Amino acid sequence: MRSGVFEVDGAGLYYEVRGSGPALLMISGAGGDAGYYSGIAETLSDAFMVISYDRRGNSRSSGRSQRPMELDVQAADARALVDGLAGGRALVFGNSGGAIIGLTLAALHPEVMAGLVAHEPPAVNVLPDGDPGRGFFAELAALYEQGGAPAAGRRFAETIRGEGAYRWPADLWKRFLGNQDHLFGTEWPGFTAFRPDETALKSAPFPVVLGAGAEDRGTYYARPSIEIARRIGVPWVEFPGIHMEFLRNPAQFAAAVRVLATQMYSRTGDVPYLWQGTAQ
Repeated sequence: MRSGVFEVDGAGLYYEVRGSGPALLMISGAGGDAGYYSGIAETLSDAFMVISYDRRGNSRSSGRSQRPMELDVQAADARALVDGLAGGRALVFGNSGGAIIGLTLAALHPEVMAGLVAHEPPAVNVLPDGDPGRGFFAELAALYEQGGAPAAGRRFAETIRGEGAYRWPADLWKRFLGNQDHLFGTEWPGFTAFRPDETALKSAPFPVVLGAGAEDRGTYYARPSIEIARRIGVPWVEFPGIHMEFLRNPAQFAAAVRVLATQMYSRTGDVPYLWQGTAQ
């Protein structure tokens, strides 16, 4: 693994690169960083050049601000990394808020995309009118105003299935807690307002796949993936496990990503001739 800091407009983005071959950019969700994907990145590095990073203002990256951050800034950061580290083209995987950023990137900067896998984007605005999930982001924003990041963070964690049933790496957990004010104070408005650009996504010149975990059926953060896939006419797939299965069981989650990423890259024939797999 090699790491560094990539300079973008107004920030330095900490990144990690593992392996070689077709590029796979992995975008973390709310409060997270490159550490979310350390396990699966190692597993997939025999076949792909896996790029993970700490998003602007999070963990080891700079650029923290008190002003609300628009999603186009997050997408521009991801595009800059693809240009600078992957030769201008990559398959993108995003989980949760990272999936929202991936959908934004696909709509605004299709020229850098080999494909998109959007895993459980909590795009609550696509849920039906009257669905209780539609008001959840606003509820958390109000909790943050009243009780700060601890109150909002506790409520957020209560709604994510499987959290508390396994241990996070201590260093990742510490960085995650340090990102909470940035999440709720700066990033939250962009995530709350997100609506996918259905016209742009329908006309994407690359494969787009939506998906969610088998154990997350029915949740407010899994159901939007089904609705977005229906609206833009793309495949929906079921992944193993929970929202953060890549932390709970990285080998199993990596196996699912490997198959899907290979299928998506095979549309252009740009896949490794032979994998030299590592024993698990």
